[in-house]
Amino acid sequence: MSLLTTMEIPLDAFARLFELDTLASKVTFFLALIVVVVVINTILLLPPLKAHLRTAGWLSVFTKFFYASFLKPHTTDDVHNGQQSALESFYNTQADVYDASRKLLLRGREDMLALVAAQLKYKEKTKQDEGQCKDDRPVWIDIGGGTGYNIEAMQAFLDVPAFFSKIYLVDLSPSLLKIARQRFARLGWNVEIVCEDARSFRLPQRAAGADLVTMSYSLSMIPDYYCVVDCIPSLLASDGLVGVVDFYVQSIVDISGRNYTGGTFNRHVTWLSRVFWRAWFDIDRVGLEGARRDYLEYRFGTRKSVDERNYLLGGIPYYIFLGTQQALPSVQATSNRSTECFLESIDASCTESPYLSPMRQQSDMHDAVESSIPLELRSKAYSCALINLSSNLPLPSMFYQNNHRRIYYDDQLKKHTQFNNEYIYAFTWEDPREDHRLLKIRNDDAVLCVTSAGDNVLDYILQANPRRVHAVDLNPNQNHLLELKIAALQTLQYAQVWQMFGEGRITNFRNILLDKLSPHLSSQACQFWVQHAYVFSSSHGLYETGGSRHAIKMIRRMFRLLNLTPVVHEFCTAKTLNEQREIWPRIRNVLLSRPLHWALISTEWFAWKAAGVPPPQRRMILDDHASMRDHSSEPRGEAIWEYIVDTLDPVVRDTLIGDDNYFYLLCLQGRCHPHYLSPRAHAKLARPTALDGLRIHTDELQEVITRMAPSSLDHVVIMDSMDWFPPHAPTSQPRALNRVLKPNGKVLLRSAAQLPWYISHFEEAGFAVKCVARRDAGKCVDRVNMYKSTWVLRKVRDLLVVEGGQGEGKEKMVGMGTGVLSPLDLGVAAAAD
Repeated sequence: MSLLTTMEIPLDAFARLFELDTLASKVTFFLALIVVVVVINTILLLPPLKAHLRTAGWLSVFTKFFYASFLKPHTTDDVHNGQQSALESFYNTQADVYDASRKLLLRGREDMLALVAAQLKYKEKTKQDEGQCKDDRPVWIDIGGGTGYNIEAMQAFLDVPAFFSKIYLVDLSPSLLKIARQRFARLGWNVEIVCEDARSFRLPQRAAGADLVTMSYSLSMIPDYYCVVDCIPSLLASDGLVGVVDFYVQSIVDISGRNYTGGTFNRHVTWLSRVFWRAWFDIDRVGLEGARRDYLEYRFGTRKSVDERNYLLGGIPYYIFLGTQQALPSVQATSNRSTECFLESIDASCTESPYLSPMRQQSDMHDAVESSIPLELRSKAYSCALINLSSNLPLPSMFYQNNHRRIYYDDQLKKHTQFNNEYIYAFTWEDPREDHRLLKIRNDDAVLCVTSAGDNVLDYILQANPRRVHAVDLNPNQNHLLELKIAALQTLQYAQVWQMFGEGRITNFRNILLDKLSPHLSSQACQFWVQHAYVFSSSHGLYETGGSRHAIKMIRRMFRLLNLTPVVHEFCTAKTLNEQREIWPRIRNVLLSRPLHWALISTEWFAWKAAGVPPPQRRMILDDHASMRDHSSEPRGEAIWEYIVDTLDPVVRDTLIGDDNYFYLLCLQGRCHPHYLSPRAHAKLARPTALDGLRIHTDELQEVITRMAPSSLDHVVIMDSMDWFPPHAPTSQPRALNRVLKPNGKVLLRSAAQLPWYISHFEEAGFAVKCVARRDAGKCVDRVNMYKSTWVLRKVRDLLVVEGGQGEGKEKMVGMGTGVLSPLDLGVAAAAD
């Protein structure tokens, strides 16, 4: 007996093949058949899934799935209940194999559940920490839940029967709900199954609102999707959570200019993919138009937004969305701590703080801020929030995160996208021990510094615990890395933190990210690390990633090729400086060989792509070398070669690599042990309030300091960032730093030049300049010894702008001594001019 006869397929089933009235539709259909064949073959090559399907009878599963999806005629006989008839027509012949046949197709369901479970657990823990009474257990509504797979799968992330007080499964397909009833009867769980249109479903009147509403691959199957989305806010508690996973196709052009979507990373789908997947899913009445996701993001504030691809089935695009009520709770409805944060926002909104008053829509507060804060000092988030509120849009996703360390930025700007979703530095190349010695940071200070990889930021907080630390980086991915380190320190045990950032690798990182770290990350950072989870799972690890990875990988491979790995290990485990110095020549002959430098290391490409040295800084090295000697007869790369020799030889002579120099230990062996990774440091940084004073800015230094209040900082550490400017380029940064620093405030910077060209600009801007370390005569200035000079610039004069005639202004220096100018002093100075 033939297979067709066995399945009793009606003869008109094949007519669907010829109902496709366009060439494009027919081509798409036959491409779909090819994909199905590839999928089946792929499944047969996957032992775990093959074993699972064997128990269910894989041939029967896929025969039913293929027939119901591509061959069976779908009808809507009931005019008044057309959607239910359509669903039954599609599901009634495959309900019993639905779960087995969707294992590969419906990817991301477990990820969505892991993310919402992590948020719910974070919420419960926060209530307990704040001493709030836990009146009721959460309520969960699963819309379009079908067979109840999601509810059972949630058990992997939390104890479903004990955690939730009530669970509602709402679906319109009797066939799928029949399977759900069997499932929960087997499990013994009390789940209320509702066969009803989601548009008409309501909670009992006594219910306060659901804590969680989920939709798993159901929004794309609801024709009247906007009505369903509109109904969810009435079902949701004021602090409730929406979790959605579904298919999508969108172009980056479709979302250009939106500032509330929570990240655009990996969101763009190519034209060919958009056309193909729309036609493919349209066969089964699954709508992939971008408006479904757009409307979801319009109606809810974004907590998390993740864009993924199902590569096992040809790269089907799908997204995960976590949202909350668009309007944030009022101050009166929040805890005392939230009220304090709001009051702080009035004082902090002019220092680029995330606590911004537009998130609270009280008119009196708004008027107070409008009248008290000068326009030029309002942060970008403030302006953006006002625009969104006036347009009835949700606020940018940064406003809806669990913590507000990360400051709002527009991730679609070219200045941020130029980094191609890659950080340059996986660890920081400046010695924080010297920073503390030179600046003497106190616990009541406010410090601004370059983020880099975040190591020094954490060291400042650990050692000095300043009142406020502003970490600034134009590359958003460097700040993603800092966010990850903070999340790990505040949620994971020390052993796991050490594996991640000491060894640079940890097993099962993706699950740890979703289940533990995600509530502490911004939407953009979470999306970045979901896409880069391989970093910690690969054999190479964290410290062979980033833009500067090429140099480290080249060195290690060269050691392996020349059989120097045992020598390097001996060098890194040396117990004394004398022992280390004796081993060094065998490594030095390779690292500092002139042919290697002539062929590779001295090139501009290697300097920037491998070592992270920008062209202007490289030019400073060459000019410095030329100014000290006649190099006309010197071979190519002599300046760079001498620079590296003067860097490495003193380091080996004066610092013990294996015991006290984690910078070079990392380069040689891939392990990193800065002070913040010690057990004692972990215990301190893991405290809930340890990092409350940190603000993470994604912008140019100039943009950030321009929006800060005058005299609001005590110290600024700008590393070698001034070296990145073209030589003698006009820069207003010294003057901006003068305005934002307190009297006698300090700027610490490092440079690849003996006397950087911009030092004179700081002198003109009211700073007393002092070179506190210079790398000459083989001197080792710190454990890194990478820079020729280190400078401390102290603000000794105030730079005033006094309005002149015709709207023009001119600058005037006002001596300060050690005191602070009063408003009267400023007025006298202006009048005297």
